[in-house]
Amino acid sequence: MGQAWGFGRHGGPEVQEFFDRPDPVPGRDEVLIRVEAAGVNPLDHLLRAGLVPGLDGGRPFPRVLGMEAAGTVLALGEDVDGLEVGDAVFGFALTGGGTYAETTVLSAPNTARIPAGLSGIVAATLPIAGTTAVDALDQLGLPAGATILVNGVGGGVGLAVARLAAARELTVIGTGSAAKREQAEAAGARFVDYTAGDVAAAARELVPGGFDGIVDLVGGASLRAVAPLARDPRTVVAVGDQSVSEVGGRFVERRLDRANLERAARLALDGVLAPAITAVHPLSDAPAALATVENGHAAGKVVIKVA
Repeated sequence: MGQAWGFGRHGGPEVQEFFDRPDPVPGRDEVLIRVEAAGVNPLDHLLRAGLVPGLDGGRPFPRVLGMEAAGTVLALGEDVDGLEVGDAVFGFALTGGGTYAETTVLSAPNTARIPAGLSGIVAATLPIAGTTAVDALDQLGLPAGATILVNGVGGGVGLAVARLAAARELTVIGTGSAAKREQAEAAGARFVDYTAGDVAAAARELVPGGFDGIVDLVGGASLRAVAPLARDPRTVVAVGDQSVSEVGGRFVERRLDRANLERAARLALDGVLAPAITAVHPLSDAPAALATVENGHAAGKVVIKVA
């Protein structure tokens, strides 16, 4: 038996609970891991609320929160290739196992070895934020010297996009609340405080000719406000709001495979995707860790250290 943090039904924070569960049995193309660390993401509370159906693996309640983790392989399911018991790994819990737990199962094709020199804490932040940043910028394919707006730069994905864009020699402008300025500027972005007035007008002052690309991490009215700043609407890529098509843009095309995880890990080792980890909580403090992200107060990545 091991402790886990999850939810007994769909809803808000009130449905969350700690509970004990037996170690999951890895199925076909799954690996059982002892969790060292789990990344905390907005997707977690959306799943808890029942807003992202299809990612629960059909598992019964109570379900475990969390979608990304790093740890050590304890057992292999059938047909697992490229991983062995004892490997230090990181990846996605795409079959509903959750990651805020002492043990869990990861999808083997969406799991990679942690390279020497990379900590489990850092590796646990890469499956979602790291690979999303890579995917968004690859999709845009902007050349060195181009301009890019990161709308909502202060979170884990936004800071990863800014760092990677700066490493590709793009001119980066990032929007966020005043509390996110220091982290955004450290990531290589010129900062626009969206609490100080018309954010679109302020960004246009910095880049009067319009942006070569926009990566949106906010959605809704904010996305609609900044989308006209793109020189070509097809260069607006949204990470969380599929209504981006209404402004002529595209939703990010995600690649969750092992090769993309390995690529993100190499970039992290090189310091390009060095995540801004602003808080590390023990599993017993998982409620506070998720609340920080859910309330929009996280500047960077929040991690739960389990083992």
